[in-house]
Amino acid sequence: MVKFLDLQKINLAHQQEIEERLLNTFRSGWYLLGNEVKIFEQNLSQFIGAKHAIGVANGLDALRLIIKSYIELGVMKAGDEIIVPANTYIASLLAISDNGLMPVLVEPDPETFNIDISKIEEKITSRTKAIMIVHLYGRIVFSEQLQEIAKKHHLKIIEDNAQAIGAELKGIKSGNLGDAAGFSFYPGKNLGAIGDSGAITTNDDELAKTIRALANYGSNQKYVNIYQGLNSRLDEIQASVLDVKLKYIDAENARRREIANSYVTEINNKNITLPQLPENQEEHVWHLFVIRTPEREKLQNYLTEKGVQTLIHYPIPPHNQRAYKEMNTLTFPVTEKIHNEVLSLPISPVMTDEEVDTVIEWINRF
Repeated sequence: MVKFLDLQKINLAHQQEIEERLLNTFRSGWYLLGNEVKIFEQNLSQFIGAKHAIGVANGLDALRLIIKSYIELGVMKAGDEIIVPANTYIASLLAISDNGLMPVLVEPDPETFNIDISKIEEKITSRTKAIMIVHLYGRIVFSEQLQEIAKKHHLKIIEDNAQAIGAELKGIKSGNLGDAAGFSFYPGKNLGAIGDSGAITTNDDELAKTIRALANYGSNQKYVNIYQGLNSRLDEIQASVLDVKLKYIDAENARRREIANSYVTEINNKNITLPQLPENQEEHVWHLFVIRTPEREKLQNYLTEKGVQTLIHYPIPPHNQRAYKEMNTLTFPVTEKIHNEVLSLPISPVMTDEEVDTVIEWINRF
């Protein structure tokens, strides 16, 4: 069996270091807002190249808190709009609507799966306050054109960096390209915790200060609450694990690139559309390797029979979800085609060459 993602094997590769850090954390008697979180935040900040890194409870909260902080700072208000790719995971939209703002969907580029930057400006109105870019599946989306659009219309650029930690564009890491970025450390991510957790990075001092307070019940001084905040804090246990694994993220992303390169160069089934290899390999960390085929169900069943696990990311686009029934009448042909055809193949830093060859062989025989 070629597992889609062997989380046990991934974490056991760092077992000794993780156990030592967890034991130290357990013995410290300090489990929230302590030294482990401070160390991880410092190391994450240094890795990303951003001035501030703030640990929070999960990736959704990271995005929620960025927007909520902009509201408190008077940059945004209820009823404003944020542009977001139509084919993203629903969490990107939830962060917007949870704050009383309106997600405005833009079609993706079918070649990269990322938002089509050329289609953004036509969706901007007087209520638009930000563009939320999603580095989907681990590939950076950013350009001078995007920066010019944001500058021209006085918009913030918020990065949903849940899937792309370690990706780099012209020497700048994802998470340090826009005004603020949200990270998810869900266990299956390239940098995964052993539970839920997330983070925010930014170079904006005032924004960082506001986020820290909002994430801690709206307080930056015990029992003094200046905002109606949340309880969204990274705990010491998850910070310990993440800090250990952060040291290995570049090497593990490099292994993902090796596997992706093998897939792209050796899969030759004409019924399958493969993702692009970017010219600059550093722009993609291959959180997911997503192929497309009109025969998705047939292929997935076939691979299951052959002992190869696959997943679908994601079967239903956000605008077709009941949660956004007000959008159900909208049509996004590119997004809908993608969601009907995508299939994610196994890819992880612990996959063996033999497992990679097995996946390639069975797909080529399909």
